[in-house]
Amino acid sequence: MKIGEVAKQVGITVEAIRFYEKKGLIVSPQRNESGYRDYSEDVVQHLFFITGAKELGFSLKEIKDLILLQSTPNTTCKDVKLQAEIKIADIEKKIDGLQKIKMALLGLVSCCPGKGPLTECPIIGSLGAGKGIENKDND
Repeated sequence: MKIGEVAKQVGITVEAIRFYEKKGLIVSPQRNESGYRDYSEDVVQHLFFITGAKELGFSLKEIKDLILLQSTPNTTCKDVKLQAEIKIADIEKKIDGLQKIKMALLGLVSCCPGKGPLTECPIIGSLGAGKGIENKDND
C-alpha cells in the first residue's frame, strides 16, 4: 500500500505517518521498484494502535513504551494494566490541577462587578499582584 492509501484507511495525515516513522513508532517500509514506500497491513494495524492510544491520552513516549511491551517476551496483561493505571493517576492529577484553576477563576469572576474602569478590575489586579493559584488559598 502507498502512504496515501494508509493515511486514508487509518484516518490520519501522510505527515503523521512520516512523523511516526521518524520517531521510531513504526518501521520504515521497503520501497518498491518504482521507489514508492510499500506499507503492509501490519503497519496499518500498528497505526490504529497508535491512534487509539493517543485518543486515550497516552503520549508518544508512553505509546513507544506500550509498543515495546508488545514486543517483549514474557510481557503479561498485568504489565499493560500497570501502564494504564499510571496513566489514570496522571489524568487524575491533571484533573485536580484543572479544578484548582477553575476554582481560582470562579473566585476572581465572582469578585468582578463587570463594569467600571480597567484599573479597578479585581481580575487584572489579582493577576498583576502575583496571586496565582498557589497563593489564592492564602488570601
